[in-house]
Amino acid sequence: MSTDNPEQHASPRSLAGATILQVVPALREDAVARAAVNVAHALLRAGARAIIAAGEGPLSAELKTAGGESVSLVNETMNPLRIRSNARFIERLIASERIDIVHAHSVGGAWSAQMAAAQIAVWLVTTLPDVPVVSGWRARWASALARGDRVITPSQFAAAPVIAHYGLARDRLTIIPRSIETSTFDPEAVPPERIEAMRKTWRVQPDERVVLVPGRVAPWNDQLVLPAVVRLLVESGAKGFAVVMAGEHESFRRYARYVAETARAQGVQSLLRFGGHCRDMPAAYAAAHVVMVPAAEPPVLGRAVAEAQALGRPVVTSSVGASAEHVVTPPEMPEDIRTGWVVEPGDTAAFAHALAQAFALDSAAYRAMSARARQFAEYMFSPRSVAVATRAVYTSLLARDHA
Repeated sequence: MSTDNPEQHASPRSLAGATILQVVPALREDAVARAAVNVAHALLRAGARAIIAAGEGPLSAELKTAGGESVSLVNETMNPLRIRSNARFIERLIASERIDIVHAHSVGGAWSAQMAAAQIAVWLVTTLPDVPVVSGWRARWASALARGDRVITPSQFAAAPVIAHYGLARDRLTIIPRSIETSTFDPEAVPPERIEAMRKTWRVQPDERVVLVPGRVAPWNDQLVLPAVVRLLVESGAKGFAVVMAGEHESFRRYARYVAETARAQGVQSLLRFGGHCRDMPAAYAAAHVVMVPAAEPPVLGRAVAEAQALGRPVVTSSVGASAEHVVTPPEMPEDIRTGWVVEPGDTAAFAHALAQAFALDSAAYRAMSARARQFAEYMFSPRSVAVATRAVYTSLLARDHA
């Protein structure tokens, strides 16, 4: 337990009757705050008391309606004076509310929580960012996130540099991926008329298979590989398909023009579509036959791979970042439970081969892969699954109080 005080207040073996404090930057509608509120729901169902310390935001009302509590704490800061002030506030809160676990979801919150935990008996849990910084002054600040009694990481990719840089013991780490709204990204939740409208927007024929490439048209997403991939598919005999880039393409106009010029030079411009910003991504995934994520750099959140599988779509993704961890592929898993393909970034031949394999699936094999993808996404990325996994981390710490 993170404390210099040998005396500990009694903590329960289970969550029933325990008090958990989560520290997030603000209760606005973003991935971090949403995850904390989902965890609060899971805690309340287990009979625990759930408190979130954060800046004000619209999620406060939802939290209170569910039976959770919030306290105002401006912790989205690197100001040393503010961090120390917040540490004193958290220390007083731990004592007055008999808090058993503090879970810091941000760097500033982690520093304050760590300082408080050094003065009073409490378990400390921290969550690593998706793409950790392990060099320079930012890494020194982020080091607080590696000092929890338990450290939650969204992926092996996020954990590996932290393990190497800080010597973090693997048994202190728990991998819990970021959640997505699997109820929204659900084949049953997308009516046919939305799918038809999306395909009309893309100007694709009813019998054409769509390869959807989600994300802003930008160098780090590497849409520049698409013309060569399409050319290879055509040369291999593939017909009746179109590749749609569903993402804003105005910010990097020169890059987007270069992609279009390359497609014309390859003679495949008619098969490549700039779909623009998409306001209905569930319908976009549902309208696709396969989803391709050719990213050359690790995405900050990397939701596309999870969202596509939630809609039951096979995925072909590059191996950058955590993407490879979020698809079921051999050799880690048997071929008969595959949900997609992972290839090296920039490898146009490998992308084309993977897409050709997806096209070659007969109806029964495609439906089976679609069902596996949906099942995998629900198990790995649903808000409930992620919240329950986080709750299990808390339970394991509480059990250690009496070990």
